[in-house]
Amino acid sequence: MNQTSQEKSCLYVYRDGAQCQEESGPDSPFCYWHDPVIDKSSDDVKSKLETWAKSGKSLDGFQLKKVDLSHINLVKRGSKVGYSFRDADLYRANLHRAHLFAMDFSGSSLMKADMSLSNLHCANLKGCNLLGVDIGKCRLENINWGEFVSQEVRARQALKEGEVQLANDHCQEAEEIYRNVRKSCEKQGLFETAGYFFHREMVMRRYQMPQESFGRFVSKMVDVFCGYGEKPLRVVLFSMALIFCCAITYFFLGISGSSGMVSFNSSHSVSDNLMALANCLYYSVVTFTTLGYGDYTPVGPSKVMAAVEAFAGSFTMALFVVVFVKKMTR
Repeated sequence: MNQTSQEKSCLYVYRDGAQCQEESGPDSPFCYWHDPVIDKSSDDVKSKLETWAKSGKSLDGFQLKKVDLSHINLVKRGSKVGYSFRDADLYRANLHRAHLFAMDFSGSSLMKADMSLSNLHCANLKGCNLLGVDIGKCRLENINWGEFVSQEVRARQALKEGEVQLANDHCQEAEEIYRNVRKSCEKQGLFETAGYFFHREMVMRRYQMPQESFGRFVSKMVDVFCGYGEKPLRVVLFSMALIFCCAITYFFLGISGSSGMVSFNSSHSVSDNLMALANCLYYSVVTFTTLGYGDYTPVGPSKVMAAVEAFAGSFTMALFVVVFVKKMTR
């Protein structure tokens, strides 16, 4: 692709490595669509683009900055797979009320494009630049958003290369994108998707904090314990892990029961030690849930562990109720 501007306008290599076999003259339609220098903002691009798409030709790599494509119809009739519009540049394009069902926009730039009231149902937006895009009242069902937006991918790469300021800039942009998409999904009742983007939004906010700061540590702990309120399963797993770890501690420190001390004893058989471990596990569950039956009591250092577990159990159960109710009442 290291060619003169005229040669570059007549040659385009697709993402899969294949070269376009269309006309290669400077006045060919291929050059017109892929040349980023040509100003198309005043042309009647919409009808030309619809005709091009219906002819079965690829839309990959099209350079359509600031063009008016409002009300354009790019739905492939009779097919569940839409047209391929990969790696295109639609910066500030007007796609208001556009029909874009199942379109593959992967890798494209939709930065500051107006896509309000458009139909993006089943579209592929993986790897798109969605910074500043207007998706108000769009149809957003069953969209493939990808795992991360492109800005977050760049932020992670910048962190690996030690470029902290650049990483912070990308994190800020990613946070803005996640917030924008999250709000649009909430308005349409797509709460599962909105929850995912809220989690990513909070992660990007955390990455912008100083690495050794207390605020970043607290934010990380909230993420680990409950995924910022979006992952109740994490609360359950944390509870189970804490109960088991405390049970192991009681097993070696010892607790007092009606039949004497319950703890690990190397002189006892394996079955006796397993029974003692089971009793310690039972006591850990009772302590975590603050039931306090009284059939076992802590002794010595076990008292400190029991106090810590009881406090953590009360807090964790309250946290689970909050997170669970939040998820179920959406």
